[in-house]
Amino acid sequence: MKLNIKAIFFDIGNTLRVLTKEPKFQEQAENQLTELIGVTEEKEVFFEKLNKRWDLYREQSKKTLVEASEMELWTRWMLPEYPAESIAAVSGKLTRLWRDRDGRRNPRPDVKDTIVELVKRGFNLGIIANTITETEIPDWIIDDGLVSCFYPVILSSKVRIRKPDPSIYLLAARILGVEPSECAYIGDNPVRDVEGARKSEFGSVILINEPNTVANETEHIVYEPDYTIDKISDLLNIFPRAHGCLRAEKTTP
Repeated sequence: MKLNIKAIFFDIGNTLRVLTKEPKFQEQAENQLTELIGVTEEKEVFFEKLNKRWDLYREQSKKTLVEASEMELWTRWMLPEYPAESIAAVSGKLTRLWRDRDGRRNPRPDVKDTIVELVKRGFNLGIIANTITETEIPDWIIDDGLVSCFYPVILSSKVRIRKPDPSIYLLAARILGVEPSECAYIGDNPVRDVEGARKSEFGSVILINEPNTVANETEHIVYEPDYTIDKISDLLNIFPRAHGCLRAEKTTP
């Protein structure tokens, strides 16, 4: 397949970063969350209630492809019985702690070197991710020294649109000033990631082999990727050089 790719967009969860279970870290997150809220009921009862509300929210968001902001998530969905002003003030912290209950998220070992090399080869790199947090991904990019590598960073919690809605993909291409056909997308989900990129008419769609994602996907798989890779560094074999070998200038949306 002949590629005319100028921009490569990435998913984050299970694509650039993977989840590692750390019981002490997870327990600490639970304790900090309950302390931050001032929970008086039994811990098990409290989290059982929150898990049910979380499931309802996820069902709604996947159906409508609309993501709530952190403030709306906690004041309207997760903790509506608490004073809205108090919960809104700590909603960002609550989101981070809620996610930390699942474990610690670390980049794959070959991510940073691959990202830096793709930039050197002239590609514009960006992020399109479904996430409830507004700060976790930017913080990771800062901590790993990759701020200059990713533009734009499109988060569903910020733009209110969830994959596979084509609008979120087309927004990223429009911000960068490239045609969808000049974009590639890399993700781990054969439904959410591949379908969305295909419907957006991206020039190339790449799936990283993540068996757990496929096993947990309940929807019928309709769209196939152009490539399936086992590690992020495999991208260097697919994208030897950007078309024209010039990175686009960052523009204000």
